Amino acid sequence: MPQPQPQPWSPLDEYLWHTCDILADVLSGTLSRRPLLATHAPVAARDRVLAVGPANRLTWRAYGNGSYTHNQVVAFGSPAFVAGSLLGNALGNSSRRRQAERNAQPRWAMEGTGELTITLHKAYINSPSTSIHTEIFWAGLSSIDLVAPDTVETRFINNQGQLMTIRLQTLWASLIFVLAALNTFPHHPRLLTCGWLPSGFEQRCTAAGRPCRPAAELVLNRGTL
Repeated sequence: MPQPQPQPWSPLDEYLWHTCDILADVLSGTLSRRPLLATHAPVAARDRVLAVGPANRLTWRAYGNGSYTHNQVVAFGSPAFVAGSLLGNALGNSSRRRQAERNAQPRWAMEGTGELTITLHKAYINSPSTSIHTEIFWAGLSSIDLVAPDTVETRFINNQGQLMTIRLQTLWASLIFVLAALNTFPHHPRLLTCGWLPSGFEQRCTAAGRPCRPAAELVLNRGTL
């Protein structure tokens, strides 16, 4: 019977391998061995850039507040013309009302694609096409979770005092989750169960000739093996 073929090495695998390497340096205190990374993001003097790459930003929000323009029509002419005008106006108002109701329902809204910078203390995404610049400090988060292998979801209060729920779609999602959880949610179930790393990933790396550093163990033991 033919043996099952191993899964091909994917872009996500490559990012997870580098995520383990970065986390191992963070937790073992060997960040100084890593090269400096260029970024357009503002970085504090005592912070350190860990990764840079593209990301999509989505916000959980409504497109409208449920309001719409209700048109009033006064028609003159034959009965058929008046009836047609009033019917057309009623249909138009009904359509605008339904669209306004749909727009009032929160949903995930794509806000743009930009350069994501991940540091020891925050994530920063710069979206030049939409002039949206989002700065997410780990210490200011009220929740964090890895909702897909390439998507992290978080909530925080922005500078205007608004509660924001956003998602970042990026192959660095696991790195963001672990850094934020270690800083602010050290007892997060996904952190304690190593749910940020696919099951058997370290063994897959070894089988592929790419052994990775024991980041999962270092995370669980806060830097000690």
